[in-house]
Parts: sequence; structure tokens; C-alpha cells
Amino acid sequence: MKPASSLAALAFVVIVIVGVALTYATNGISASWGNNWPIVATVIIAFIVANAIKVANQWDRAVVLRLGRFQALRRPGLFFIIPIIDTVPYWIDTRVITSSFKAERTLTKDTVPVNVDAVLFWKVVDPMKAALGVADYQTAISWAAQTALRDVIGKTIFPTC
Repeated sequence: MKPASSLAALAFVVIVIVGVALTYATNGISASWGNNWPIVATVIIAFIVANAIKVANQWDRAVVLRLGRFQALRRPGLFFIIPIIDTVPYWIDTRVITSSFKAERTLTKDTVPVNVDAVLFWKVVDPMKAALGVADYQTAISWAAQTALRDVIGKTIFPTC
């Protein structure tokens, strides 16, 4: 989950201030709820507008789902969603990401123990497939890389004759 942007907070504050100012200008400050209902309506509208505003960073891609179905892949910059109907469940980072692995322990032909450490550099190329095609793409990448490392170690340390 990505934190709310400062633009959404600014929109909320501005809408509430304008609503309170208009209510005060038309009704004045009153102790009864009957005259202050525009303030409550303004806060609700400001909350809806603030939840509709989203900002994606340069390296982010946002996957927008409308009622659970893929709607769009939003690129960097300002974009709007329909609150409650649209959701942004995935913010995919498209920068190069590093993952380190614990030492793989194995024995050579002459029974010498060997520890192999590895670092994986990877980048998401298709954010839609990463978000919707795999349940947890970061864990899947880690496991696939560890499996490939074990395969390489097995072929290198114990070559087949």
C-alpha cells in the first residue's frame, strides 16, 4: 500500500476550507445541525476527492482494478480513480532491484565444503503480468533464482562424465 500523496491532502484541506467559508458566508455559525449540514457534506466530498487523486512516481506503475477486473495500468504522474469502485492494489517498482541469497552449502568431488553466496539483479518488464499473473512475484523471482543457483552449483561442482 502506497502512502497518500501530499496533493490529495492539499485537495482535502482546500475543499474543506472553501466549504466552511461558504457555509459561514451564507448561514453564519450556528449551534443547530440544520444550518451546518453543508460543512458535513463538504467534508464527505473532500474525503471522496482526496481518495480519487493518485500520484505515481517515475519508477512506479499502478495496476487499477475496477470491481476486481483489470481496468488500466497507470504510468507516472497524476491520475484519478473512482473511489470504492476502483482500487489500486499493486504499485510495481520498475527499477533494478537487488536480492541477496544465503550461502548454498555443498561438497566438491574431494569432499571439501563450499559456500556460495549470490546476488540477483532483476527488473520488472511487464508490470501487468507481474501483478496479475503471479500471486507474489517477488518471492517467485527469489525462489526461481535460488533454484537456478542450485542447478549451476550442482553442474559445476559435480560435473557429469
